[in-house]
Amino acid sequence: MERFLRIVEIRTKVVSVSALLLGTGFAAWEAGSFDLTLFVLMALATLLVDMGTTAFNTYFDYTGGVDTAAHNREQDKVLVHQKDVHPLQAFLIGAACFVLAMPVGLVIGYLAGWEIIFVGAACMAVGYLYNGGPLPLSRTPLGELFAGGFLGGGLLLLSYYVQTQRLSFHSLLISIPSLLLVASILTVNNTCDVEGDRVAGRKTLSIVFGPSVGAGIIYALGAVSFSLLAVYSVAGILPTVPGLVMVAVMTPPVFLRYRRMHRRGFSHETKGPSMGTILSIFKLYTAGLIAVLAIALIVPSV
Repeated sequence: MERFLRIVEIRTKVVSVSALLLGTGFAAWEAGSFDLTLFVLMALATLLVDMGTTAFNTYFDYTGGVDTAAHNREQDKVLVHQKDVHPLQAFLIGAACFVLAMPVGLVIGYLAGWEIIFVGAACMAVGYLYNGGPLPLSRTPLGELFAGGFLGGGLLLLSYYVQTQRLSFHSLLISIPSLLLVASILTVNNTCDVEGDRVAGRKTLSIVFGPSVGAGIIYALGAVSFSLLAVYSVAGILPTVPGLVMVAVMTPPVFLRYRRMHRRGFSHETKGPSMGTILSIFKLYTAGLIAVLAIALIVPSV
């Protein structure tokens, strides 16, 4: 079980869980829609697709020469640091997760609309093609945006749509901060991996424009994301008072985390702590926004 959890990098599932919770929570607040059965099915499908995508990434990063002992110090990379694990295990886990997600997706489609199946299939295709196929998205400067778009924004909107059977303009706006923050997580990863990615032939943003520009992109994505939360609160897209309080409370610890990450720098040696820091920022964002929506649901007059 421990080997399985490392192959699917279970600690990173906070990203997909965040999109699921925020999309469902916003649907409950804005449209008054919540179906527990659909939520449970979406949670299962989301975790299966996310774990499958990560397992495929683990396989292709290793077989493609991205993850090597010379350029990777993350102990969770079992294919690099545990020689008794065959790479094919990661590929088979990815395939099994995708296969198990398919019937769950069909049930969701039956209950909430067959069009959801095509969106889910597109998400699975992007998950595989991020590192698989003849031209992996991760080897291009568009990798962060594709992954952020589908895993951050797309999944949030899909979760909202499953509950409401429609999309609203406000739901599209709410998806933007998640999209940007997920892109920033991937940019931290890629900025730390510049040396190994360059050897493997990747053309990430941090390689094309340089690590210093990559670092600037990380800070810019974070600043825009949290600024949008303040704008949405003032505009009434989010509950005004809880939203503004949330932004005010989160700003100091988020700023300190970005400063700590900046002082540490981005390299293979600092990748573990840097990824931990950016994920902690994402968790703060998720917890804060969920708290705002929960307060508004409990006290509708705020």
